[in-house]
Amino acid sequence: MAQEKVSCFYPDLLRPIDKSGLERLSEKGKENPNALVTLKARTVCEGQFRNLTYIRDLPPHVIDEPPHLLGEDTAPNPSEALLAALGACLSVGIHANATARGIALSTLELTLEGDINVTAVWGVGDLSPDKRLGFSAIRVNVTAEGNAAPDVLADIVDHANKWSPVANTLRNAVTVEVFPASHRGI
Repeated sequence: MAQEKVSCFYPDLLRPIDKSGLERLSEKGKENPNALVTLKARTVCEGQFRNLTYIRDLPPHVIDEPPHLLGEDTAPNPSEALLAALGACLSVGIHANATARGIALSTLELTLEGDINVTAVWGVGDLSPDKRLGFSAIRVNVTAEGNAAPDVLADIVDHANKWSPVANTLRNAVTVEVFPASHRGI
């Protein structure tokens, strides 16, 4: 999955994070450690299994299914999007922690894979009561290079994993409520 490098002042480094902005954000978190924010999204089905998810004022995020799951294969499926969210969250954490430690990264690439049983077919397939739904395992391989020793980069990866909101959402039980809009609105 080679991608085009974005031009920046230091062509051999990743585009840097504003370190003073990161420090201000860090202090804000320390001053109010119990603050919660509510993130919002709205998903609209276009038809078949293609969905548009609207977040903030951004263009819609498209989700679809591959042909073997009866979709049109125009975008990642929901489970792949979850892997993408985990990869992006870990990447943000690694880059932020490297920046906080004064480490400039030249490479940061995460490869993710997950094992999932899809035989329940969204509740219309095998509905064995003991069936495990969702991912049973997720593996993440991180390639990070920069002006630090490999053991320091490994420590940053471990630290970012420990404090990743998405990784912790996957690891820890979270309350999920789903209800018809006529029953109770958000």
